[in-house]
Amino acid sequence: MSLWQYVTERWDRLSLQAWLHLSGVVQCTILAAIIGVAVGIAVYRSPAGSAVATALSSTVLTIPSFALLGLLIPIVGLGVTPSVIALTLYGLLPIVRNTIVGLAGVDPAVTDAAKGIGMSRTGVLSRVELRMAWPAILTGMRVSAQMLMGIAVIAAYAKGFGLGSEVFSGLTRAGSANSLNQALAGTLGVVILALLLDGVFVLISRLTIPKGVRD
Repeated sequence: MSLWQYVTERWDRLSLQAWLHLSGVVQCTILAAIIGVAVGIAVYRSPAGSAVATALSSTVLTIPSFALLGLLIPIVGLGVTPSVIALTLYGLLPIVRNTIVGLAGVDPAVTDAAKGIGMSRTGVLSRVELRMAWPAILTGMRVSAQMLMGIAVIAAYAKGFGLGSEVFSGLTRAGSANSLNQALAGTLGVVILALLLDGVFVLISRLTIPKGVRD
């Protein structure tokens, strides 16, 4: 059976897994963005705090995916929960780092001018600093999403969501009928989803970042 035939005959199952994979990655990226931006806001004015936050989020990436899931499974069990926790943790570093860099890079003259016209500290942060740091934050989210798209395949180890189950099932059945097609279908599906999601980030960038800043 050809790969095309395999995909067309199992399209309903593959499309559902692809949707779950994409949805899970997007949701974990959003969770990582909420946490990462909050951490960045809390520490960007402190060099020591920034260094600690970056170091801690970097440490997570040194833990192999299988090992992290293996540590989480006894605590939260199998399924979606350990997968979401692991992916969110893995997605933090680019967002935390870019948030700190983006906020720290805002010209002090701009913030002083905002304070001079009567803006509160919260107003300066939300209406000036975060807006000027947005291109860097969005880039961090884009990098995280691409990382998580691949790492999410490992979620199948914890009975999680997505196309990883196709890849793992195909690899464990190596040599049997359609095992290669199954692994290839899952792998190519992840690649296609990664390209589509990256295209969405490009569109968001064009819609939310002024052309002069983007260029």
